[in-house]
Amino acid sequence: MNKQEISEIKKLFTPRNCSITRICGCYVDGEKNKKSSFREAFLALPEEEMFKYFQILRKNLSGTPGRNLLTLEFPLTCEESGGTQEFLLRLRDSKLKDDELLDQFYDKVIEAFTYVGNYLILLIHDAYDVPGKTTDNIIMEDASDEVYEYIMCCICPVNLSKPGLSYDDQTGVFRNRIRDWVVDMPEAGFLFPAFTDRTSDIHSLLYYTKDANEFNLSFMDTLFACPIPLAAGSQKETFQAIVEDTLGEQCDLETVKNIHDKLNEMIEENKDNPQPLSLDKKEVRSLLLNSGVKDEKLEVFDRCYDAAAGEQTSLLVSNVANTRTFEVKTPDVVIKVNPERTDLVETAVINGRRCLVIQITDQVEVNGIQIRNNCTDDDEDIL
Repeated sequence: MNKQEISEIKKLFTPRNCSITRICGCYVDGEKNKKSSFREAFLALPEEEMFKYFQILRKNLSGTPGRNLLTLEFPLTCEESGGTQEFLLRLRDSKLKDDELLDQFYDKVIEAFTYVGNYLILLIHDAYDVPGKTTDNIIMEDASDEVYEYIMCCICPVNLSKPGLSYDDQTGVFRNRIRDWVVDMPEAGFLFPAFTDRTSDIHSLLYYTKDANEFNLSFMDTLFACPIPLAAGSQKETFQAIVEDTLGEQCDLETVKNIHDKLNEMIEENKDNPQPLSLDKKEVRSLLLNSGVKDEKLEVFDRCYDAAAGEQTSLLVSNVANTRTFEVKTPDVVIKVNPERTDLVETAVINGRRCLVIQITDQVEVNGIQIRNNCTDDDEDIL
């Protein structure tokens, strides 16, 4: 699913657009015991509760595609009788009215979800009347193409509220505040089936994770059994390993600057595309070649890529590029540069020593203090 498709579903979680038919939940304690469960019509809830649930549901679709939001595809074996996709289809088609099926789902989550503490398993069913679109992408509210029927699950930690003092209006005094069990925003969740090309895609789902750098692998494998991409942090580390291993002793500052600049150019060119930009093995090779890596160094690229990532693995550009800063680090010094001004940094040999050279102007601050440039005319443009 891309940004626009995710945004369209996210907009349903408002009083005006809501079409949620049913909401269910199971409260689980830290020992994996079911403490309580509920099932009721969503539109029958008090307005205040509805708004709280809307916040949770919208959060479950928040983040960046490819980082917090992952589209996972089911293998064919999962679509056979008894498979993970087939089970989720039965759950959706039951419209969450089958208590036995709900208990099976809760049991699967409790068995697989790794979490220290109490949590709430939330599950909703919705039937979205998908409005049509004209050829110039104008939505026609009164013209429906189909009904997108889906379920969404949110797994939310339940924690004690913070201790503190509260004011009692009746007595006019401050008292120790009563601590309540409070439902927090989701740690993980999913939308099934996926909403791809504005239609139901039963062959895939959208998975949400709060921590883009660490997936709950047991939960994902038990409930979905889909191929799982590398986490965002792992993709970055993998890309760095590919570059270092391919270049070897020739991994110099100029080449790394070129790679950084090329990646940021790709992001800028793709900024209006709702689909996240990814690079496969062939495209990473082309990136290195265009960044000045010599042909003889690319002779080892295939081996380095396969060892670090796997031949069929693609890497998201947004996960491997740093658009916010260009960082140069030594054991004792860290320098952060505007990512658009990498030209200000270079290396040089001065008095027989390798140095990092940074062009400066007369506007230099150290610990917030404006310093005066006492350089001579010959070296006033470097630090």
